[in-house]
Amino acid sequence: MPIARLSLLALAPALALLAAPAAHADGNVRCNAGPQDKWKPLKQVHKQAFLEGWTVQKAQVEGDCYEVYARTESGQAIEAFFHPVTLQKLIVYRRGREIFRAPGFKPEG
Repeated sequence: MPIARLSLLALAPALALLAAPAAHADGNVRCNAGPQDKWKPLKQVHKQAFLEGWTVQKAQVEGDCYEVYARTESGQAIEAFFHPVTLQKLIVYRRGREIFRAPGFKPEG
């Protein structure tokens, strides 16, 4: 087998990892946050993420939660959901797999 072909075969798993999506939750996360006039400003979730040691790439409202796309201190891409009233970290996903869930939290409401 030619060397170039062997090199390509050896790189295939690494290339597949690079092409994989960063983090995807199942889309059914519900925070039961109540009316938006009681929510803390979205910019405050940036501070919560900073306190976790994360670098925020994007923060937005998703349903009735704050959703944050960030990188951990070790560079891992994550997706996290915070309660908009308390700013409690509720659930965190990495590469589509749940890696953290607050005690008692049920993501589907």
